[in-house]
This record gives sequence, C-alpha cells and structure tokens, in this order.
Amino acid sequence: MVEYLTASYGLSVRRACRVLPLARSTYKYQSRAPQHTALRQRIRDLALSRVGWGYRRLTTVLQREGWSVGRKLVYRLYREENLLLRPKKRRRRVSHQARVLQSTPHQLNEQWSMDFMSDALVDGRRIRVLTIVDDFSRESVYIGVGSHFRGIQVAQTLASVARQRSAPKKIRVDNGPEFTSVALDQWAYWNEVQLVFSRPATPTDNAHIESFNARLRQECLNAHWFESIEEARGKIRTWQQQYNEEHPHSALGYLTPNAFAKTHANTPQK
Repeated sequence: MVEYLTASYGLSVRRACRVLPLARSTYKYQSRAPQHTALRQRIRDLALSRVGWGYRRLTTVLQREGWSVGRKLVYRLYREENLLLRPKKRRRRVSHQARVLQSTPHQLNEQWSMDFMSDALVDGRRIRVLTIVDDFSRESVYIGVGSHFRGIQVAQTLASVARQRSAPKKIRVDNGPEFTSVALDQWAYWNEVQLVFSRPATPTDNAHIESFNARLRQECLNAHWFESIEEARGKIRTWQQQYNEEHPHSALGYLTPNAFAKTHANTPQK
C-alpha cells in the first residue's frame, strides 16, 4: 500500500505511512530469520525423489542424515515450498458392514500377505507383478515380474523364498485362480502353512498388501516407463531395496522394515 501511494500520488514514504497509518519501522523491516537455503533444497530433493512421502517421513530421513531439525520446522518449509500432498477425500457410503477384526502377527514370518498387480510395457504388452509382504515387519519379502503366473509358479516361488527365511504360519491371499490352485494348496499342506482367503470384494481383509501395492504403484510403476520385462525387474528390484532399507514406516515407529526386523530377529518363536 505504501508503494502504491508513492507511485500513484507522488507521496514520500514518510507521508504515505502517516496516511495509512503505518510505522516506518514496520515498512522498512527486513526479516533476520535464517532462510535455511540448504535445508530447503534438501527437502525439495527428497520430496521429488520420494514421491508420496509427507513431512513426517522426510523429517526422519533428514535427522538420519545429521540435520538438527524438528517436525515443525520441516513442516513450515515444506508448506512454503508448496510440496503439500493433496488430501484424500473420504468416500461416502450409503451402507456399510462391520469390519471383521483380523489376527495381528507378533513375530517375524508368522504371517505374510500376497497379491498380484498389473502394468504394461511401452509397447502395450501386459505384465504381472507378484508381491509378498511380511505383515509383522512390513518387509517386502519378494517381488516377481513376468508376463503371466500360474499356480505352480507361485508355489515354486514360495518354496524358494521359504528356503531363505523359513515358511510362514499363515499367508493372506485373495480368491484369484493362482491362489486357489491345487499346486499352491499342496505346497501349503506339506509345509503346514495356512492359506487365509479374504472375503469377495473386501480388500480390507488384506490391508497390508493393499497398502504396499499402492505405494509400489505410486513410487515405482507410475514413475517409470518399462521397455522390457528385464528393465521392469531391475527398476522394481532397486525400489524394493530402497523400500526395505530407507523407507521410514509410521507403524514401526518410523524405523525402516529392515531395521525393525533386525531388532526382533532374536524374538523367541511361540
């Protein structure tokens, strides 16, 4: 307003401040607060490379890197840099059913979740992605990419993974044909693994894998173009490693899945 009066009516700054009224010290005030230029740049770099991460996870990563920052400072800079994520709108439902409480795992390899995802290459060829997650540690146990999967391939994959970290007691799956196959049923029987099938049209019964798949799609599948299955495998494998080793998970006290698993590696089996 002072600049408008001086430019339009030729008033001096002193006269314009008296007309408004406004103290000249307020008009001439220059903020002496630190600009945090380096911190702003680092927050922007992390936000661009970690699509979908909010200020809480970014704060955890910055503290790991040695920055002496708190969540309030990071949140302020996060807002000033226009990095805020769009809030999700809740869907209004006319009717609802009471949610069935699911069992909660208390140790590693007690319960896994497994599901399929679909994507496409640049030339339009469809690919399928098999994901397996440990529900206790939120670790990405396995991600497989192929043009198609059959029940026998799923059983062979589980057998290979189980040799590396032992078979789980339960595996949560949906009612897809690969999971209801005879081959998978036989593998589960001989390895004393219980297959827990979700109710039809109820993805909340397998919430851990649904949440993981949403993050995989947002941060990897939607962020890359794949020219071949081999390229897709390589980029997804890189993302999986970053997720297990660098992703701070809010349900784990902002520890990474690998770090959380290491703290519970010696927990006695029940």
